[in-house]
Amino acid sequence: MSKVVVIAKITAVEGKRDELVAAMGPMMDHVEANEPDTLTYILNEDTADANVIWMYEEYANNDALAAHSTSETMKEMGMALRDLAGARPEITVLNPVRGKGL
Repeated sequence: MSKVVVIAKITAVEGKRDELVAAMGPMMDHVEANEPDTLTYILNEDTADANVIWMYEEYANNDALAAHSTSETMKEMGMALRDLAGARPEITVLNPVRGKGL
């Protein structure tokens, strides 16, 4: 199986981006400690929109993405973000083809 990349755009309720970033902490810690097949999991603040964060995620395969997406920690994070996100995340799943580090 080939690697899978996910790019997710999460827009915070006006002025709540810092709170949204903080609420992502437990998920960031969970991935670091418990998901060896999550190869890259990076939270980014948008430089052009003060209410947006972007997640860049790289998984070893589709099974790793499925395990991440259905984890109990993901469910808990979804609940924690409910009052902080202005809309559902915009998620794009990609198949990496070529690049440095691939």
